[in-house]
Amino acid sequence: MSRIRYTRRLPAAALAAGLALALAACGGSSTTSADGAAPSAAADQLNPNADLKKQSLNITIWDGYSPKDLPERVKQNPKLGFDVKVAIHDTNEMAMAKLTAGGDSGIDVAFVSGQYAQALNEQGLLEPLHPELIPNLANLYPEASQLSFDKGNKFSVPYTWGTTGICYRTDLVKTPPQSWNDILSPPADLRGKVTMMTTERWLALPALKALGFSINTTDDQQLAQAKDLLLKAKKTLLAYDDTTFGDKLDKGEAAMVEAWDGWCPTTNPKIKFAVPKEGSDLWSDTMVIMKTSKNKEAAHAFINFILDPAVHSWVAENILYKVPNKAAMDLVAKNNADLIAKNTPLQMNPAELLQGESIVDLGEASTKYTRLAQEIAANQ
Repeated sequence: MSRIRYTRRLPAAALAAGLALALAACGGSSTTSADGAAPSAAADQLNPNADLKKQSLNITIWDGYSPKDLPERVKQNPKLGFDVKVAIHDTNEMAMAKLTAGGDSGIDVAFVSGQYAQALNEQGLLEPLHPELIPNLANLYPEASQLSFDKGNKFSVPYTWGTTGICYRTDLVKTPPQSWNDILSPPADLRGKVTMMTTERWLALPALKALGFSINTTDDQQLAQAKDLLLKAKKTLLAYDDTTFGDKLDKGEAAMVEAWDGWCPTTNPKIKFAVPKEGSDLWSDTMVIMKTSKNKEAAHAFINFILDPAVHSWVAENILYKVPNKAAMDLVAKNNADLIAKNTPLQMNPAELLQGESIVDLGEASTKYTRLAQEIAANQ
């Protein structure tokens, strides 16, 4: 079982500007309707009987986020039989650069985090989904259609989902953490043994939640209060770490870390994961179809294939992220119950996840989080 390390969510500082340039190149508009719907035209008419073997797909995805033999499995599947070429992006920013450069990006299906899917849709760059071509949508939990960035799964299909919390060593922490304040203001014996994230929205999350604010706030006074709290916390940290905090816990270098649930190495019996009492987020990575795709039938068929339990279960078993696919998670529970027993984050159910606040795209206001992160980094 591999445990891939990659930075999946990085700052959206250039997102608004990049999208504006892309729309200018295409002669488009960034205006959305009153209900937040995209300004794009109605969905293309697709042929449910199209010969998929005459189509092909280019997808962009994070490295290690799907089986290496996925293109071969698609090609050998008698119901599909088309070629799939995989392009890798390290971050959402890299994906957005591909997708918003103007004109046809050449990408048919993109894997991006939910707030980025929302941004793409608001700019009219996504094909509205045709549910009749994705019958395996029935495998998803009902809660998977309630994600605030795309209620009803109109333009995106969730691929993974999870939350953020405190991952800690039970042998090094005298009292199990219950609050974000436990890492923002740790006891004296844990000073220098705590890590937090630098990715903008997740840097701000602990302070915003500790203060009782929304993780999507754009209120300047609330962000100023969060900044003050984060500057005080910085003095007590071992490091800012978005990728190797699990390793630091395993080695005992760190005692408590801010962590995405799937990256908390709870296979180590001394390590546990807790969602603080003030609450946390609900993040999701999604699959979207680009409006410029010339292979939309194959794109829908590909997403339908991913949602097959035998395919989608690979994610939970290899990346240790939960998938919003009930049939797939049931299959993991049947075939790999020991894995779930050893990884407590995999035990979280959809109702528990939906208690988290979904991170949404903030458009130009996202620069406030960029500025916050820069000011925290610059402060000595």
